[in-house]
This record gives sequence, structure tokens and C-alpha cells, in this order.
Amino acid sequence: MKLPYPKLPLSGRALTAGAVAVVTLAAGGSVAGAASAAERSGPASGTAAVAAAPDLPIANVKAHLAQFQSIATANGGNRAHGRPGYKASLDYVKAKLDAAGFTTSIQQFTASGRTGYNLIADWPGGDANQVVMAGSHLDSVGSGPGINDNASGSAAVLETALAVARSGYQPTKHLRFAWWGAEELGLVGSRYYVNRLSSADRAKISGYLNFDMIGSPNPGYFVYDDDPTIEKTFKDYFAGIGVSTEIETEGDGRSDHAPFKNVGVPVGGLFSGADYRKTSAQAAKWGGTAGQPFDRCYHSSCDTTANINDTALNRNGDAIAYAIWELSQ
Repeated sequence: MKLPYPKLPLSGRALTAGAVAVVTLAAGGSVAGAASAAERSGPASGTAAVAAAPDLPIANVKAHLAQFQSIATANGGNRAHGRPGYKASLDYVKAKLDAAGFTTSIQQFTASGRTGYNLIADWPGGDANQVVMAGSHLDSVGSGPGINDNASGSAAVLETALAVARSGYQPTKHLRFAWWGAEELGLVGSRYYVNRLSSADRAKISGYLNFDMIGSPNPGYFVYDDDPTIEKTFKDYFAGIGVSTEIETEGDGRSDHAPFKNVGVPVGGLFSGADYRKTSAQAAKWGGTAGQPFDRCYHSSCDTTANINDTALNRNGDAIAYAIWELSQ
């Protein structure tokens, strides 16, 4: 997630609690140990869409994170725009998607004197006039490997796409996945993509789902409130596993949903928090440490694979898969 400019004062950051079930953790308990039987089995619902949505394997998502970490380590410690680590990250994702049967394309652009790339992957089939799209930015800042920000979102979106292929899922709507370049420079890649869509093509996108930082080490569970249908889909999932959510405000306008929203595309997404500090009320319902940032390594060299909360990554990853299945019926 790119740095805001200018940054809002603290008084403008009030978070609104979502009206869903609250999980109360024992004092001093870890959120990582709070998964319930209901969570492991998914939301208790008899709808076909819920039954069809897979449990996204957390081991697979973490394997992608390990690959992104290795790529950063081998390329100057980062995966930033215009650097070798970014292109290596893109090549890794593309190879996985090509092998799984996606139709992939690379979009090239220039920002800050360096070449950038977006990766777009379409799952064959579905109504091309109704496109459900999920995306995440693939670039890190220059100061670190960017594993929570945003290998976490990139890995979960990748694993969701691979789950589509493994299951042979044939949705009514067309599925498209995207990995954006140069988000950290000001949403450059996603803006480039949106600006080159015709008005007719924009109208075909029935929803864009954005995932930027979903494994924060002191996590919150935040849901974008931009589109009511998408928002309800995510809230229903979390309510079904007994996890409270709040409305996402910290990242408003700071990630790749913004260019889509600005041209009238319905948007939504998930977020586990960046450099805002967790309140005592939030710690009471989510666990973790009050008074500390959701991600103390935000935009820092310590944003490594050690900077991930597995429970948050698992819950958010499963929520992504649930939403993709639910919204593409």
C-alpha cells in the first residue's frame, strides 16, 4: 500500500465497527490460536455457492510468500518497480497461471524512468459481459521485500486463481485476476490499466476486488464499504466463522481499487491494517497488542516472511475464495 499524501490527521481515522458477531479472546491469548471449528469448516450455509468455494490451502499461500522472499533476497532485498525482483516476481506468478490454463497477458508502462508491468490472467469461459475481477499490487517498496505489503495479497489472489483451475470451476460470469505494478509510486499500474479500458469494457466489470496487506502481524479485519453487495459478501463470510469486522478507512484511496472506483466500477476488498495503532477495543475482539501498529514493519526492511500472521492470512485467503465463488455465480 502506498504512503498517503497528505496523511490524514488521527481525528479523521475513526473506524466504524461492523455489525457482525464478535469473537472475544482470552486475555493475553493469541489470535493465531482462536480458529473455531466453524471457521475450519467455513460458513454454515446451505447455498451452492458457499459449498463450492474451496478452503484455500494456507500452506500453498505461504509457499508463494517464501518464493517472493527468495526472489527479493536474490535481487537486492526488494521487489520494487523497475528492479529485477519485481520482474522475477511477475515471471513466477505468470508461470503458475500459464501452467494452470489461464490466458495471461503483460501490460507494459513507464514510471519514474523505469519500465513497469501489469499481469492480467483470464479464466476461459463465463459471460464476457459480466466480469468479476480480483487484483493486488505485486511491487514492494525499495526498502524491503514487501511480504505483507503486498506479497500477502498477491499470493492469496494467485492461490485463489489456481484453486479455480484445480476445481475446474465454470462460473456464470467471467473471471479475471490482476497483479499491478508501481502501486507504491501512486497506483500507477492499475490506473494505466483502467485508463486504457473503453467505456464499454469498464461497464462489463461487475466488480473489482482488491487485496492489499491481508496478513498483518497484529491484525485487524477490515472490509471495504464501497459497494453494498461486495461488502455484504465479505461480512457474511466473516460472520459465518464468528469473526468481527470493521469498516476499512486507513487505506481509502491508497490502493488499486481507487482507479476502478473513480470510473464507476463497483469495488470492494479486505485489509488487515498498516501503521495505524490497534485500539484496546480492537485488541479485545481480535487479540494482539493494543497501542501497537497493525504492521510495525510497514514499508520497512523487516517486512519479511516473519512479518505474517498465519491466522489472518488464512481467514482472508478463504474469504477471497468465498467471494469469488459467490459473486461469479
